[in-house]
Amino acid sequence: MLWAALVVLSAAVILLLFRLVIIRKNLELISEELVRNRESGYNRRLTVTCNDSKLNAAAAEINRTLDYQQVLKNDAERAERSIRESVSDIAHDLRTPMTVIRGNLQLIGLDCSLSEKSKEYLDICIEKTDTLKEMADGFFELSLLESDSDAVPMQRLNAVNEIAQFIAEHEGVIRQKGLTPDIILPEKTLYIMADRRSMTRMLENVLNNIIKYSPGSFRIKVEEEKETVAVCFSNPAQELKPEDAELLFLRTYRADRSRSSPGAGLGLYIVRLLAQKQYASADARIDNGELTLRLRFKKAAE
Repeated sequence: MLWAALVVLSAAVILLLFRLVIIRKNLELISEELVRNRESGYNRRLTVTCNDSKLNAAAAEINRTLDYQQVLKNDAERAERSIRESVSDIAHDLRTPMTVIRGNLQLIGLDCSLSEKSKEYLDICIEKTDTLKEMADGFFELSLLESDSDAVPMQRLNAVNEIAQFIAEHEGVIRQKGLTPDIILPEKTLYIMADRRSMTRMLENVLNNIIKYSPGSFRIKVEEEKETVAVCFSNPAQELKPEDAELLFLRTYRADRSRSSPGAGLGLYIVRLLAQKQYASADARIDNGELTLRLRFKKAAE
């Protein structure tokens, strides 16, 4: 009898251990599926290969939760698309009247009978109109970029030549703003993979940021790194703190907390967006009152 009881007990223990192994294996599979589900946008469902009623009930409850997550995700995506479309429509509708208003203000400025005070007010109106148009253009461009999922056409570019040409083309604006650039270019030719149009837009946005906030000088340096070529813009920024560096790339973030400068604060956000479309990167560093914006482009094959 004792021997028979031991056999039955051993069999029960083995069966229990086998069942525990199966449950453990299913729990591991559920964990793996949850990770895959999160990475794939909540469009996968869990399955278990165990007859345990509690485990099946838990898996069914998880699937119901995932269904709800999918609904929330779809609603959020629809809402975001609707907001982008609304912003795009509003920005587009504003651009034409802003252009007309500015043109009419300029025509009024040709009137020789205007008093000096009236001309002063007129100049202020033109300046504010330019600010509004710049904001409308920025939001319109942003809506186009965020809604465009197509890859940009990459090509092999000579980074040194591109930067030198960019500086030459914008020398007039730089001098007009009273800025003194320090340009450091390597003697070695460095090739990158980028889209020329997108790269130029990135450089223009960074330069506009410098024009708005730099007190008088800035530095441009092109340097070779292990797998990338970096284009670095540095300028004094005493008002910024080291923790502000990453915030600069947030949408509508403004370094001047008083919001006294023109624009919507979209420039550097668009820079990072354009960088991502080219498999490049954009980051910032603030050390000892100096801001450095670094654009890294992937090296092209020799």
